[in-house]
Amino acid sequence: MPPDTEKNSICSRMRERQMMRKIIALCLSIGGILSSMGAQATQAEDIKSFTLDNGMKIMVLEDASIPNANMYLFWKVGSRNEVPGITGISHFFEHMMFNGSKKFGPKMFDRTMEAAGGANNAYTTENLTVYTDWFPANALETIFDLEADRIAHLDINPEMVESERGVVASERTTGLENSNWRTLQEEIKGAAFRAHPYSWSVIGHESDIAAWTQDDLVQYHKTYYAPNNAVVVIAGDVKLNEVKALANKYFAPIPAQTPPREVKTVEPLQKGERRVFVQKASVSTPNVMLAYHVPATSNQDYYALDLLSSILTTGNSSRLYQGLVEKQVAIEVETYMPMSFDPNLFYVMGVANPGITAQELESGMIGEINRIAREGVTQDELEKVKNIKLMNFYRAMETINGKANTLGTYELYFGSFDKLFNAPEAYNKVTPEDIQRVAQTYLRRANRTVAVLAATEESDQ
Repeated sequence: MPPDTEKNSICSRMRERQMMRKIIALCLSIGGILSSMGAQATQAEDIKSFTLDNGMKIMVLEDASIPNANMYLFWKVGSRNEVPGITGISHFFEHMMFNGSKKFGPKMFDRTMEAAGGANNAYTTENLTVYTDWFPANALETIFDLEADRIAHLDINPEMVESERGVVASERTTGLENSNWRTLQEEIKGAAFRAHPYSWSVIGHESDIAAWTQDDLVQYHKTYYAPNNAVVVIAGDVKLNEVKALANKYFAPIPAQTPPREVKTVEPLQKGERRVFVQKASVSTPNVMLAYHVPATSNQDYYALDLLSSILTTGNSSRLYQGLVEKQVAIEVETYMPMSFDPNLFYVMGVANPGITAQELESGMIGEINRIAREGVTQDELEKVKNIKLMNFYRAMETINGKANTLGTYELYFGSFDKLFNAPEAYNKVTPEDIQRVAQTYLRRANRTVAVLAATEESDQ
């Protein structure tokens, strides 16, 4: 490293350490503030829940900090519930749910909500499809009316189906063309999973998008958009009795359905490294993605793995930044571990600096990971990422939207929203030995799939 660069790097690390000391102090002060805020700090006993006779679970958090409210509908359906022939159908319904129902015709869902001062969004993952509504508290009944109508009476109009089919097909094509991450992830999932439905992307296979039938769509909606397959979270300036009355009026009449079939497939143990190569002429420097099998989010190792992910790539003092970006091997590096009902993948991706080969980048990435498995991490490294997690946790819990999303997330992925209130302690309990143990257990060669994206394929020699 040239002397000037080394000096700048040392100064940068000094500034970062100073900043981290401030963050630690701030985290400690936030903990005290939250303890003294009383009504404003959400506690487990503030969450009220009830279940309708049709099986729909509704969680309510009364929070009058602003005159707004939200409704998050967590549907337990994602790409893991699909089978070959109908892949991508879960994501397709994210589109169709906005395209008309019995009472509110095409485009009327958005227009009605906007007229009431509200807004909405939705997202689909491997495990869930989530619809998010934000609105003035006095529009609560309107939101119940809108959601009940599209749950009970969605209009799966053939003309609208074909229109949205084209939109999704285009989204798949442009998404893969424009995102090296998505291109590599699709290939690596297909290689890493041989049996489990996590093997395909959320958007689905191109041929399946073109082949969904009307009956496929009708049956899928009936099965997975049944009230007994949902968890609803309502937070904001609402009252429990008001929510119960509206839920009984609008949601309770919707009949339950036969529970969806369970996903019983267990991915067989990977016994050796797997590799894929993707050629893409527009790539200026190679991209490398590593994927390691890890347990489901509900597993006790989740917190250590999540902290390991941060140790690898969060901040300029992280292992992969220092080992690869600072040394001009990589332009950028990142990690990703999705929350997941079943065992999934821990992703590490790097983009090579000009003049660096895919082999050099891959070797550098694996070398830094293996160094943690071999030598462990320092207590200071671990405390830094713990405090970042703590800051993010409190930041999410500052708003009614963050509270609703976090409550639903913990209810579904961890088995109970109660686990949310133990999360800071669960992170705090993780030791350097735990970090080294999970690196040794999961981030090893036989458990790894490697994907390379480059303009030209390097010689086997």
